[in-house]
Amino acid sequence: MNKKKILKTVLRFVLPLYLFTLLPLTASAQKFALIDMEYILKNVPAYERANEQLNQVSKKWQAEVEALNTEASTMYKNYQNEVVFLSQDQKKKRQEAIMAKEKQASDLKRKYFGPEGELFKKRTSLITPIQDEIYNAVKDISDQRGYSLVIDRSSNATGIIYGSPKVDISNEVLQKLGYSYQ
Repeated sequence: MNKKKILKTVLRFVLPLYLFTLLPLTASAQKFALIDMEYILKNVPAYERANEQLNQVSKKWQAEVEALNTEASTMYKNYQNEVVFLSQDQKKKRQEAIMAKEKQASDLKRKYFGPEGELFKKRTSLITPIQDEIYNAVKDISDQRGYSLVIDRSSNATGIIYGSPKVDISNEVLQKLGYSYQ
């Protein structure tokens, strides 16, 4: 009976002490690194070209939408100027034409700039290969150096207050991608 009490006491105090001494050893074995994705993307020419293409396409599509909105606005102003001279049937037809033009502009805007619109699809087709290439470079470097975690220091969501430049592998990622860095 005395042996059971001693064993319980030992397990109660020694086991937690043993676990707490092992935890720091396993935690210190994990390696981590930081990257600055904004810095990397600034130094990848393909990303700049993709953004330029997206801006050009966006401006072109925005001009098309604005042209339809301007046309609807002109139709409405003309309607207001002529409303006293129009019959009920003519008023109704003009109102329907104005609403149809506004709907056409709204539909075109949704088609181009909506959540699953053409701009989203274009951005995905241009940017995803670049992101995949960066991801693969980061993964290769992490595998070679044994990093368990790589954090993007430029992301606002990470909450990094300080990151030592010694653990920043951004330049190494650029080098792996075949780009020079500034």
